[in-house]
Parts: sequence; structure tokens; C-alpha cells
Amino acid sequence: MAIIKKKTWPEYFEAILSGKKRYDMRLNDFEANEGDILILEEWDQKIKKYTGRKIEKKITYVGEFKINSFVWTEKDVKEKGFKILSLE
Repeated sequence: MAIIKKKTWPEYFEAILSGKKRYDMRLNDFEANEGDILILEEWDQKIKKYTGRKIEKKITYVGEFKINSFVWTEKDVKEKGFKILSLE
């Protein structure tokens, strides 16, 4: 089990803290596995400082993908981006 620390902007931090947001999408530039602990540290991008608030969450699923593995074209992905749906 690894501990992973990541910056999180206040609006996303609040949504996770409230339980409304139950996912996190990140650039795939680090190792993460089911069972690892993700520590989200609130980062105020306006003043470029951590607020001191943290949330600790256990990773229960890791999905990895690359743009060329989708059914959509790279042009469509660049134009429209992605939408992630949180399910209950």
C-alpha cells in the first residue's frame, strides 16, 4: 500500500469533502493501485499556497487510458474534452 499526495483546488476539495464527488481524474504520471491511500491537499491557486486542509481516501478502482484507445477521434477529444460521471 502506497500513500500518494496530490494538490486539489478548493471547489473539488469541497465536493469530495461533502461526498458529492466520488472520483478523481488525474494525468497518468504516477503509480496508483487499488488499496493505496490518496491524500488530497487543498491548494488555493489564487495565492499559490496550501490551505492546510487534507482529505484521506482509499483508492478502490484505477482506470487508465490513452486518447488513441477511444472510439472517438483525437480531434473530437481535443475539441470537446471528457465528461466523467459519478454513479450511485
